[in-house]
Amino acid sequence: MSLLASQIATTARHHATKPRQLEGDTTAQSWVTRGANFVVAVSRVADGDRLSRDNPDEYMLLLPETAGLSARLVAGNDVLEAQSDSLSILPPGVTHVEIRGSGLVARIFSTDAADLAAMADNAAAYATPNPDTAPLVAWPDPLAGFKLRNYHLPDYVKADTTMRIFRSTKLMVNALMPRMVARDVHKLSPHSHADFEQGSLALEGAYVHHLRYPWGPDMQMWREDEHPEMGSPSLLVVPPKVVHTSRNVGSEVGRLIDIFAPPRMDFSKRGIVCNADEYPMPENVAT
Repeated sequence: MSLLASQIATTARHHATKPRQLEGDTTAQSWVTRGANFVVAVSRVADGDRLSRDNPDEYMLLLPETAGLSARLVAGNDVLEAQSDSLSILPPGVTHVEIRGSGLVARIFSTDAADLAAMADNAAAYATPNPDTAPLVAWPDPLAGFKLRNYHLPDYVKADTTMRIFRSTKLMVNALMPRMVARDVHKLSPHSHADFEQGSLALEGAYVHHLRYPWGPDMQMWREDEHPEMGSPSLLVVPPKVVHTSRNVGSEVGRLIDIFAPPRMDFSKRGIVCNADEYPMPENVAT
């Protein structure tokens, strides 16, 4: 007996593989990788590219800190300008992302975007779901309704934390502060999650991800520790119960984005979600 494919971490080294064009995009080339409840499309875009979706639910757009990169977001009559180093939430239905400048952008969807989930490079790993992963359950609708939203990330820097956490009805993203020097190996943070995956999306820099799988009663299912090194862009998907921590290495700035679906209740209860006033928690939750 061995672990299910969905119980083993995905190491998607986009920087070493060829991207492809997605339906609805003009010329942009994209890498698509999924988790149990989320899908990530990382796209290499050029000036004038248009990324269009008719999506069943909200999705998020990350524009990294890249000189000259911005986007015009369109959803019906709703239009919004998004600058670099920002996170946007786009509503269900038909949306367009009109690119100005060039660089990388990332779109984060729930797996209700079934077409993207099916075409993910690691889709076969989820043919049999991981029984430890909690299902995708939507949180309450935003108080002001579904619409275009944009958050300029430098506006959410706090002195006592490196985290900048945003949630929608089905997703949570932690746009971590960039690391300007290699992480101190004496100050790592190994941890695990009982019933949800973590996606760690590297948009700049090189990372070593340390993974330790739990030992169960069947020794034949044990796995050695893993320490994959990955450049950018890349995505690590960590299954529930797997102990993990990441560190940027080398002289490049490290930019890492953590992804969860549905939103994390523990972060939400701590009152550290930047847009919590727009997206309420489920009812009957003790704070």
